Order: sequence, then C-alpha cells, then structure tokens
Amino acid sequence: MTLEEFSAAEQKTERMDTVGDALEEVLSKARSQRTITVGVYEAAKLLNVDPDNVVLCLLAADEDDDRDVALQIHFTLIQAFCCENDINILRVSNPGRLAELLLLESDAGPAESGGASQPPDLHCVLVTNPHSSQWKDPALSQLICFCRESRYMDQWVPVINLPER
Repeated sequence: MTLEEFSAAEQKTERMDTVGDALEEVLSKARSQRTITVGVYEAAKLLNVDPDNVVLCLLAADEDDDRDVALQIHFTLIQAFCCENDINILRVSNPGRLAELLLLESDAGPAESGGASQPPDLHCVLVTNPHSSQWKDPALSQLICFCRESRYMDQWVPVINLPER
C-alpha cells in the first residue's frame, strides 16, 4: 500500500468515525425530543401518513439479517419510498450498538409476568423533525451532507458502523 492509499484509507476511517459520532448525537437529541419511530411496521405507518417530517431513515441489519428474504424485501420497499420522497437513508451494520444508543437493550429482558418479551424491532428507525421548530443541528446537517455526497458517488444507501464505546 502506498503512502497516498494509506492516507486516503485513514481519512475515510476518520470520516466514518465522525459520521458515526454525528449519528449518535442526532439519535440522542431525537430520543430526548421523542422524535424517533422504531420498527419496520411502525416506520411504514409513519411514512404513509407523514413522510414530509421524516429527516432520516436508518436500516439496521447484521449478517444474519442479510439472509432474511422478507426483511430484505421490506428494506427494498422502504429504500424506494425514501428515495422517492427525498428522505436520507443510512444502513447501520451493528444493530446491537444502535439498541444501546436508543437505550432499548434493557427493555428486551423477560417480562414481569415471567414470560419472554419480544425484543424491539430495530431494523428500521426513523428520525422526524420536531413540529415545534426546524432542527438547526450541526450533527444532522453533517449526516445529510454525508448522505448527499454518497448519492453523488452512486452509493444510495451508505453503510456505517457505529463505533463501540
């Protein structure tokens, strides 16, 4: 590997870390403002009713999910809808870290009645604008810029790996 190739690879890694940090910040703010919708079915309902307020769509899947044909069909339909409606899309390759960020991991434990509870569906997460005001958030702007630049390079659904903490 030449020095130029190494430098370019290092810059790409740093940029991905920066994008991951920006995503963490956006999710934290959206969670506190209650502007997050979690789950494929819930996301589809919101996209049908109010697509204009959705600013970001996250599709999360690990290697096992990549073999789930039904889930991949859902992803394809959601991606097509988001592209048609100018909604920014990111694919997250580590749903476990996404669960930690959304503080849903503790909700996936057994129910108080002793039965096993269903873990939350984190395959699709939507972030919406708060109705009270438009976001003027540098982290969200950075994510939108990253998505736009990725589309210019014909990467319509960029994949990011959230940094472990």
